[in-house]
Amino acid sequence: MTNTILVTGANRGIGLAFVQHYRQRGDRVTGVCRHSSPELLQSGAEIFEGVDVSDSGSIADLRSRLEGISIDVLVNNAGILRDERLGNIDYHTVLEQFQVNALGPLRITEALLPNLAKGAKVALITSRMGSITDNTSGGRYGYRMSKAALNMAGMSLARDLAPRKIAVAILHPGYVQTAMVGFGGDISAQVSAQRLVERIDQLTLDNSGSFWHSNGEILPW
Repeated sequence: MTNTILVTGANRGIGLAFVQHYRQRGDRVTGVCRHSSPELLQSGAEIFEGVDVSDSGSIADLRSRLEGISIDVLVNNAGILRDERLGNIDYHTVLEQFQVNALGPLRITEALLPNLAKGAKVALITSRMGSITDNTSGGRYGYRMSKAALNMAGMSLARDLAPRKIAVAILHPGYVQTAMVGFGGDISAQVSAQRLVERIDQLTLDNSGSFWHSNGEILPW
């Protein structure tokens, strides 16, 4: 069965790998990004450029462009990573990460509620760095806090969307070889996307709201 997929942050990294994987399966894919890339242009996906998930006007424009289109899987992948350390915290970058990493997926999901079909799935690409239990090294204040906030938003979405039979996955992609981490990860974006798609395929109302590693492990909050 062909599904309609929408992926944010689709121009590179994990987002691009999502697009490529779903296209290879034969799904209809819309890639959303601020600026496209040659790889995304070659993917065969429909592309909506100029979308900033931290900007309400940009999201309103996206909603207008998608009017009447039913979405089966919404992948909220767009995110940014900055570095703050105690004694030298840049609160501007902390707020920037909250706007993109935590509020962006919530804005997108709320704006596209009319597009989400009954039985649709919503995936939030978060990080185990948002786990309070897993924080053994400190630092990265904006990223950790924004991802913890995203995890909480994901749990609320799982509860609020359940009456519409829409399930929500809260997903850690692994340590992935992307530009965000200077390509220092231990798995490729393609492997991560394949694993994440498997988690989304396994998502049901019964396990909605789960915090998963891409390898299938349930992560601590």
